[in-house]
Amino acid sequence: MQTLSLTQEQRLQQKLSPSQIQVVRLLELPSCELSARVNEELQENPALEEGVDMLDKSLSDSNASDLVEDGMEDDFQNPLQNEDFDYDQYIQDDETPEYRYQQAGSDDEETRDIPFSAGMSFGEYLKSQIYLTKMDKPQRHIAKFVVGNIDEDGYLRRTAEELCDDLYFREGLTVTDEQMRDIIAQIRQFDPAGVGACDLKECLLIQLRQKTETPSIQLAKTMLERYFDDFSKRRFDHIMDKMDLTSDELKDAMAEVTKLNPKPGSAWQGTVYDRHQTTVIPDFYVENQDGKLILTLNTGDIPSLHVSREYKEMLEDYAATEKNHTREQKEAVRFVKQKLDAAQWFIDAIKQRNETLRRTMEAIMKTQYDWFMEGDETYLKPLVLQDIADKTGYDPSTISRVTNSKYVQTEFGVFPLKFFFSEKMVNAEGEEVSTREIKKILSECVAAEDKQNPLTDDALVELLKDKGYTIARRTIAKYREQLGIPVARMRRQV
Repeated sequence: MQTLSLTQEQRLQQKLSPSQIQVVRLLELPSCELSARVNEELQENPALEEGVDMLDKSLSDSNASDLVEDGMEDDFQNPLQNEDFDYDQYIQDDETPEYRYQQAGSDDEETRDIPFSAGMSFGEYLKSQIYLTKMDKPQRHIAKFVVGNIDEDGYLRRTAEELCDDLYFREGLTVTDEQMRDIIAQIRQFDPAGVGACDLKECLLIQLRQKTETPSIQLAKTMLERYFDDFSKRRFDHIMDKMDLTSDELKDAMAEVTKLNPKPGSAWQGTVYDRHQTTVIPDFYVENQDGKLILTLNTGDIPSLHVSREYKEMLEDYAATEKNHTREQKEAVRFVKQKLDAAQWFIDAIKQRNETLRRTMEAIMKTQYDWFMEGDETYLKPLVLQDIADKTGYDPSTISRVTNSKYVQTEFGVFPLKFFFSEKMVNAEGEEVSTREIKKILSECVAAEDKQNPLTDDALVELLKDKGYTIARRTIAKYREQLGIPVARMRRQV
């Protein structure tokens, strides 16, 4: 028999304030999306207006301090202090918003324009398919978040549990692991086939399961499900023995596998030209002026913002008639206060976002100064998120949000901020070198090898050791895979 009872439990739980959530969300947005977000906030909040507050400007030009001496000081008294509401912060707006740092749009604006295509990106293509499913509105919102975590190859390399945790932290939205797995399963039915898989094995199996069942396809699925390790290492004799296959049956199964696409994200739209036409708008501009690096934050499409003077005056009128207000007036004042709060929070969040971006980029520039001067990858120093966090005083998670989906335009081209980060190793002379430098040398060694007798991983270990880089064989194999270089037997040319 079940009984009902009340229990009391004490827990320590961290919750973000609305202003903190606002900053976190804005921090992740690149410049092109931030402009759309500002326009959305302008439409939703009538207390937020674009442009410079002309009344504040005229008061400043005519020496506003004289007006206070003439008896206007009383007009700015705040009778709502006991309600934890600081009225003064809405009356004294700055003449020029602080969040607008040096704006891209000066005399050399023409040289900074980045051409881009209006074609649909891979992520947009996937999001467009969400509306073809039977998902309800909350599920569509979660699905868009999942699609945003799919990489350019079409893989979803994060677990359902990790996605649920991130969604709760970012938006305070609670989603069960089962709900997340159900949405991921639906996304894996999207075009192109194989999208949303967590690894190569699952990607190939998803594509096979969407094909019409034949004996060859059935054998191919069994081979991948049970003997994927042998398949990836091309141990076909082992597969034939374990599955009791003839050479013709194995050949038919392999023919089906070779028709599959290991990187579904690379073939979602027609030609190679079509696939690479995506919008890239730099968030930063770095110029070399006589050996001095000049940083500019791209705020070209972001308007000046200020709190509505009409709403300020409405609150001021309430302050003068505080004792005589009706219930309806109370509701109206509560609405005005909420909108004023939201407007001020949004402006402050924009300021903090841009300040965080500026300080982070300055730290990257200082660390990778030699690269910004020469443009040679060998000049890149080892750099991880913690290094920039130590220099700026921010948390590594904040640095991760800043560097995600952000680009910088230099005289050597446009680069994602992630380009400047790499792990470090120590060479034979005891100097710290970037793994990017080692990868470049590794690529050069493979490019110069005898294609009829390609270098094995052991040979590459010895070759890099002669160049002063002592690296383990498994590390060579990892770098080779990251560079997309196949094993020696696959590189052999007759």
